[in-house]
This record gives sequence, C-alpha cells and structure tokens, in this order.
Amino acid sequence: MLQVGPVNPDVQAALAGEFGALRLPDAPGEQEDFLALHAGNIRVAVCSGRFGVGTELMRRLPQLRAVVNFGVGYDTTDVAQARERGILVSNTPDVLTDCVADTALALYLDVLRRTSAADRYVRRGDWARTGNFPLAVRASGKRVGILGLGRIGGAIARRLEAFGCEIHYHNRRPADGVPYSYQASAEELAAAVDVLVVAAAGGPGSAGLVSARVLENLGPEGYLVNIARGSVVDEDALVPALAGGRLGGAGLDVFAHEPEVPAALLELDNVVLLPHLGSGTVETREDMARLTLENLRSFLHDGTLATPV
Repeated sequence: MLQVGPVNPDVQAALAGEFGALRLPDAPGEQEDFLALHAGNIRVAVCSGRFGVGTELMRRLPQLRAVVNFGVGYDTTDVAQARERGILVSNTPDVLTDCVADTALALYLDVLRRTSAADRYVRRGDWARTGNFPLAVRASGKRVGILGLGRIGGAIARRLEAFGCEIHYHNRRPADGVPYSYQASAEELAAAVDVLVVAAAGGPGSAGLVSARVLENLGPEGYLVNIARGSVVDEDALVPALAGGRLGGAGLDVFAHEPEVPAALLELDNVVLLPHLGSGTVETREDMARLTLENLRSFLHDGTLATPV
C-alpha cells in the first residue's frame, strides 16, 4: 500500500498503524530510488484530491489495482489510464455536498454584499475616518447560473432558491426533473445571468471552460463564484477582467496553481479569496475520512469499493 502526498490525519494514522502503508517521498530524487525498490509490489494507492496518482506515477506501478481518494475531486488521478488497466478508483461523494454548497453560498453573499471588504474597512479605521462604507449589491432575487448541476451544483441551486433567485444551468446535456432553465453553453449561461457559480468537475475536459468570452458575457456588473477547480476558469483572463473593471467581482475558493494566488487579486476589494476550504468542517472531514477507510477496507476484503467513480 502506498500513500501519495499528505492526507487527513485520521486516514494517516490508519495507514501507518493498521495497514503499514509506505509513503512516497516528496523529493523527486528520493521518489526515483523509492520506486525502483517498491514499485513492483504496490497494489493500492491512497491519496487526496490535490495529490492524485498521475499519469507517470501510475505507469510506474505495474501491479496497481486500486486508487482510494480522499475527496470528491479526482482530476489529479489519471482515470483514463486506470480504466484501460482495470484499476478501480474511489472518491468521497455526498458526505461533503452540503458543506461545499454552504461555502459557495458564503462566497455568493460575501462578494455581492461586500462583507469581507466592509470588515476590512472597519478594522482599518476608515468608518470613523471617512464615513459610511460604499453601497453593495442586493443578493436576493438575482439570476444565477450554475455551471455543473451535479450533486453540489444542485445543493447550491436549492439554497439560492430560498433567496428568490432565478436559476439557470449548463451541463453537457439537460438534467431530468429539474425546474431550472437550461442553457446550451457556458457562454450562453453567462449571458443569461447576473452571477455564475462554477461547480463543474475538474480535469482536461473542463479546463478553461470559463473562458475570456464567458467572462465578457458576464460583464462589469456580473459576478463569478468558483468552488470547483481552479483549472475550470481561465485565470489569465480572469485576473485582468477583475483588475480592469470588466467583471464586477469574484468569490474564489480555488486557483489554477494552488497554493499560489495571483498577486493582483490580493489588492482587489471586489474579490473574496479562500484557501480551498470548501468542505473544511470538522464534521465533513470526519465523514470523508470514514468513507476513505471504508473504501480501503472494502477493497482489501473483497476487491470492491464502496463509492467507485
């Protein structure tokens, strides 16, 4: 068994104590020596959404049979190669849906009502020194587009319904049994709404889906919220759009090159920045750890996974 990258402390303790897992070294030179010694014996790899089993590492593990992933996202793992080789891959869906949706709602409210910016205004002493904080934008009753109406996207939409929002969405194909307006492309979705919430899965298929054209269609009075993956948004187009006033604001939990954040964003008061904490609650992380270990034990017991992707 191989641990790839850091994982949740509860999972880490079980890997070390219960399973005696090996840990892939961080340094490239040490990795090469490690793989030369152990690669042929690894049957199971355990990782997080941030540190998956990528193309080259998977190729180096000829006996790999399962990748057990802590997290709902698995775009850092080469799923296509896994399917070709019959390698099972699991993730931790459902248990983090509500907390990620809550984070999206927090970003939505924050960037429109400017609560973080107002907090900074008070802390700097500007309220006493210069007077009232500038007016924000109403959050209720907005036209909101959900890019990716899956489990998390649907949970976000239901929360926004309570704010009287008009919901539009785009998926690869229309979803059955939903009352929201379907838009045929990300560009058309952005043109139809005031706020675009990105909840699409990461990976090559969605890279740059929120393009310069999408941001242009949102326009200077539009807002972007991203709780999906940084790769889904063209960050090179997003930063100048925000800095140049061609986009009203953004609430971002994810970035293209985490943990690096574009320096220009740090200076903008119309941007809310979070350190990829969408599911970051005690309760959810406990549930994710439990499900990760359930998948691992299930595979070791009978070769199946509780939540395969």
